[in-house]
Amino acid sequence: QVQLVESGGGLMQPGESLRLSCAASGFTFSSAAMSWVRQAPGKGLEWVSAIARDGGNTKYADSVKGRFTISRDNAKNTLYLQMNSLKPEDTAVYYCARYYYVYERYEDPSGQGTQVTVSS
Repeated sequence: QVQLVESGGGLMQPGESLRLSCAASGFTFSSAAMSWVRQAPGKGLEWVSAIARDGGNTKYADSVKGRFTISRDNAKNTLYLQMNSLKPEDTAVYYCARYYYVYERYEDPSGQGTQVTVSS
């Protein structure tokens, strides 16, 4: 079955950088577009970024554009999110999920997520 395991979260100060990872198994990773979504305390899921199956196309929510970079290593079945210039409003649980460009939708996250807390 599909398994997505997020890691790399932590407690950060504003302005710092962090890289999240998502290890995928149970499906053909290289055939799937992927995305990162997040859930801040008391709020719903927010789409953050997506990447095409070959990495040739990426897109970002306006709230993270210019600060976050999504990437993937299909040989390692791993998705990444490089987060720079972190802000307190980036505090959330981050999940990876498969993404469907044609529908501009992501699957409901199935992993446990990784907590990112940005606070001074």
